[in-house]
Amino acid sequence: MKKLIGLTRSKNAVRHLSTIILLAFGLNAAAQQGEMQYYRPNDRTGLNVFETTKNDTTSFHKLHVKVGGAFEETFQNLNNKNTASAMTLPAYSGNVNSLESLTPAFDLAMANLNIDVQLADGIRVNLTTYLASRHHEDVWVKGGYIQFDKLLFLNSAFVDNIMKSVTIKVGQFDVNYGDQVFRRTDGGNTIYNPFIENYILDEFATEIGGEFIYHHKSGLFALGGITNGELDPTMLSSAKIDSATGKLNKYDAAFHGKIGYDKQLTQDLRFRLSGSFYTDKSANSNTLFGGDRTGSHYYDVMSNAAVAKGTTLSDANDYNPFSGRLNPGFSEEVNTVMGNLFLKYKGLELFGTAESAKGRTITEKTQRQATQYAFDAVYRFTKKENFWVAFRYNTVNAALQGYTNNVTIQREAGSIGWFLTRNVMMKAEYVNQVYMGYPANNILNGGKFYGYCLEASIAF
Repeated sequence: MKKLIGLTRSKNAVRHLSTIILLAFGLNAAAQQGEMQYYRPNDRTGLNVFETTKNDTTSFHKLHVKVGGAFEETFQNLNNKNTASAMTLPAYSGNVNSLESLTPAFDLAMANLNIDVQLADGIRVNLTTYLASRHHEDVWVKGGYIQFDKLLFLNSAFVDNIMKSVTIKVGQFDVNYGDQVFRRTDGGNTIYNPFIENYILDEFATEIGGEFIYHHKSGLFALGGITNGELDPTMLSSAKIDSATGKLNKYDAAFHGKIGYDKQLTQDLRFRLSGSFYTDKSANSNTLFGGDRTGSHYYDVMSNAAVAKGTTLSDANDYNPFSGRLNPGFSEEVNTVMGNLFLKYKGLELFGTAESAKGRTITEKTQRQATQYAFDAVYRFTKKENFWVAFRYNTVNAALQGYTNNVTIQREAGSIGWFLTRNVMMKAEYVNQVYMGYPANNILNGGKFYGYCLEASIAF
């Protein structure tokens, strides 16, 4: 019944999206058409676009609106197994360490709505809404921001010259930590990701704040940002005691930064190298590793039927919406750094990630550590590079709260794909993920899931 409700909501969301788009096109007929400035396209032409550059050739004529969207549908055929000891808990019936039996089926479709407005020359606004997703079936606003690439309203030649190299973003936006945030799947938007899912440690959160990016013509760039460190901010004072300080918890600002080099060295060769950091010394509930409000695209793997049946659901499609991922639980304090390397030579793309994160919960006095390594190899072929084959290796080692030993999760995934047009994409993936180091009484002990997924997506 829940699945039927979810599918109904998804269909309604698509209908709402279609209605909005038609209305928008009707309004745009009144001459509110035009290209966005300093903008990452929603379609295939947005591939391998990271921070928007200052290389913009779009002229501003008048205020105009662009209504876009992204939606996907996935067919999943995954299996899972484990070696965990049988265990019962008072609140549930049956073995809470038994895995749900999976069957080949279509997942709940996800859909996003994107509205971009060119307000003035060099000033753009974005609003993104999740119309339907696995974690939030109802409509939720993801976030929105205003981006300044020109400040002509100040009437200052000095400022205008500075803004030739500077971008300013203010609002609630995706925290620009790591380069992988520009390659991940975001709800219905899967167009930039050659694979079905994101990393095991999925670094993604929308937070309120501001970012400044400096672009140098040599290819060097630097970014600095400050946010509230919260996905769901609160105005209420804390009543909780921080175990590390013995004092009432504080909601400190979070800081992030990035420095790197990105250059098209020759017609065929592009090289990008970047280093990022994110730090939040004290938070109400930091969600850098759990801020995705759409959910994993590996449905119901390593999940327990007894727990699921005993869980009261509201706006969530299932009790384990992030199945296949790991959240280390750094909700109070988090300090993390990441290095990324991107190399593209003709149709070959190599993307690497090395990450070291430390953090703790409010009940812990010392920080724990998690490390992640990932490597993507993608080969795009034909003259238009609209077909691809790809392989990903991703491994995480983490110290989890209450665990004596570190745990390790390892994933290999291979994919093939096809851009039918620049807006329509199809891909197939085979994945194998294993869990190591979990105690015998944990459902993930000896865990493994494997199988294939097929996905079609549209973005415009």
